[in-house]
Amino acid sequence: MKRGVKIALGIVVGVLAILLVGPFLVPVPDLTDTVPPEALADPDSRFVEVDGVRIHTKQMGEGTPVMILLHGFGASTFSWREVMAPLAEIGTVIAFDRPAFGLTERPMRNSEDWPGYNPYSYEAQPRLTVGLMDALGVDSAILIGNSAGGTVSALTAVAYPERVDALVLVDAAVYVGGGSPSLLRPFLATPQMRHLGPLVARRIRDWGIDFGRSAWHDPDRIPDEFWEGYQKPLRAENWDRALWELTSASERPDLVSRLDELTLPVLVITGDDDRIVPTEQSIRLAGDLPNADLVVLEACGHVPQEECPGPWLEAVEGFINER
Repeated sequence: MKRGVKIALGIVVGVLAILLVGPFLVPVPDLTDTVPPEALADPDSRFVEVDGVRIHTKQMGEGTPVMILLHGFGASTFSWREVMAPLAEIGTVIAFDRPAFGLTERPMRNSEDWPGYNPYSYEAQPRLTVGLMDALGVDSAILIGNSAGGTVSALTAVAYPERVDALVLVDAAVYVGGGSPSLLRPFLATPQMRHLGPLVARRIRDWGIDFGRSAWHDPDRIPDEFWEGYQKPLRAENWDRALWELTSASERPDLVSRLDELTLPVLVITGDDDRIVPTEQSIRLAGDLPNADLVVLEACGHVPQEECPGPWLEAVEGFINER
């Protein structure tokens, strides 16, 4: 009997040792093909420091209204390339890369460039957005957000209502997506997963193309420069570690229960064939908001500002001009 107990205990100890120590035995080689984000900047790129984090921005136009563009998961300022110049004809347009994406600096935990709070969390996103506005001398603005950028736009309007004049929520991830399940987050935050996380993040190179194609109603219309623009940030140093930090910090924000606080003018735009944030979710969002208009674009997917820029601009400019 005692021998059986000892064997069972030995097995348990062995399994625990494998679970606790085994992940650290998996090699995670540093990426050798990355460079500082500034080395990838375009001629019109500008870097603005907010809470010690260097935020990559692009700006066009002048005067009011001021429109700030917030991209979705896996995207960057590049996702607004078709609409920035036309919007700049009616005011100032500012696009920026949210932390973990584009060419914005990717501060690392336990290093001197970590700002004192987790810049990759949803909680930090409104603070960084308003911090950027402060740095650029913008008192208030219209926030235009796509997918997760729509979520951040709405959260910013809830947290800082005096700084947001109106919202344009483009296929916004409010009811679906937007974070990892609560039961999974403690596991993602373990030292073992922090060690393996960059390997998991690097798999975006494998599934990212399928994800990008699913964002379009007609993926055969995706131009060649689309892939180059979306893959460019994967050359920025620490992109894999930052993407894992974002994944492990992605607690789903409690936005649904606060939608009634968004009494400002809102335009909800969706493609009629959104396979990432189902079209029905945007229709529901427009109905749940106190003061929202809804536009459903035909033959369009999750990124209408890229796939259907003409109809998208017509809807957004009409909304802004009527205010």
